[in-house]
Amino acid sequence: MKLKTTFLILATFGIFLTANAQGVVSTTPPSVISAYRSYKDIAIAPISVSTVVEVPFANEFIERFDFAVLDKTTSSFEPHFFKQETLVNEIPISLSTLPRTDNVDWMNDANTKTYVDFLLMNSAEQGNAQITLSSPTPITSSALTVLLDDNVALPTSVEISAFVNDQRRIVVANRRMDQNTIRFPQTISNKWIVTFTFGQPLRISELRLNQDTATKMNVRAVRFLAQPNHSYRVYFDPDRSVAVPVGEAGNLALAKDILVLPAVASHKNPEYSIADSDADGVPDVRDNCVSNANSDQQDVNANGRGDVCDDFDQDGVVNSKDNCIDNPNQNQKDTDSDGSGDVCDDQESRITERYPWIPWVGIGFAALVLLVLFALTAWSARTPEQDPPPSLP
Repeated sequence: MKLKTTFLILATFGIFLTANAQGVVSTTPPSVISAYRSYKDIAIAPISVSTVVEVPFANEFIERFDFAVLDKTTSSFEPHFFKQETLVNEIPISLSTLPRTDNVDWMNDANTKTYVDFLLMNSAEQGNAQITLSSPTPITSSALTVLLDDNVALPTSVEISAFVNDQRRIVVANRRMDQNTIRFPQTISNKWIVTFTFGQPLRISELRLNQDTATKMNVRAVRFLAQPNHSYRVYFDPDRSVAVPVGEAGNLALAKDILVLPAVASHKNPEYSIADSDADGVPDVRDNCVSNANSDQQDVNANGRGDVCDDFDQDGVVNSKDNCIDNPNQNQKDTDSDGSGDVCDDQESRITERYPWIPWVGIGFAALVLLVLFALTAWSARTPEQDPPPSLP
């Protein structure tokens, strides 16, 4: 019986090692899958050799052109190539900002890894950024998409105006910004002004004005190398940057003998979990303090910045790290180490704060005195009969 049990254990272990070596039981990192909002299950006609396939993404509205190709047979990710669409009559756009910022064109370079910083000049107030989009000829548009760097909240409010017949018109009246894409009635203009108000430092990686009349050529598609008898799922449109673990890739951009697949339906990803850097239950895009947990979102001075990452006394130390939030004390001096800075500690000279063990010594000494008094009282209360008889000579 023992021999049989040992054999079964060894056999199971051997199967595990073999499967793991082949990638069959490898697990898909949940942090990768949970970032994507949608997916497509790919059905591939029977193939006898590895073949480059192309999955069209012509009709999907996608904010962030990042993808993850999952081999469902091996539970591993495959390298891929994204073939971007070409707009044959796309009108070029130039950007300018107030206040002026460096590398302003990074917001229009189709690269989500670059960004433009808009800093808070006064920690007691909200910041403002005005971005002007200009074009040599009028653009017809009905949507503006704003992509942010990771761990950055959306601006608190947005306003969009456009010059029509040399008159500035409000396209989107100042309102709270709660999503990355703002839609508005179709408007034609060659000068657009977007004004953001923000309570936390703002980093914009892409500012994309949709051109409704642009003619699309070379439909968007994702290519990857498919293996015979394998099934695949393509995840797309994440809400943040994702590092997808993949192996070596072939030259998918210049691949030949490509198998172009028919369009397939998209599905919402049930495993999608919106980005929440501080795990406080409030998504980053709507969190008034992205880097510090504050599920209550308390903001007593209504400046768009949560109290835990605000700086009430303007001393350069945020409230969550400041030992005296209402009085400037950049040095954070705390002589008695009681967690209250010297400038707002009115009990600084108390010896019990400087030496917190002293009260415990006093309590111990008082208890000892009580025990001694109790013993003496008990001894004095004895009757003569309780005394031991005197010893005889």
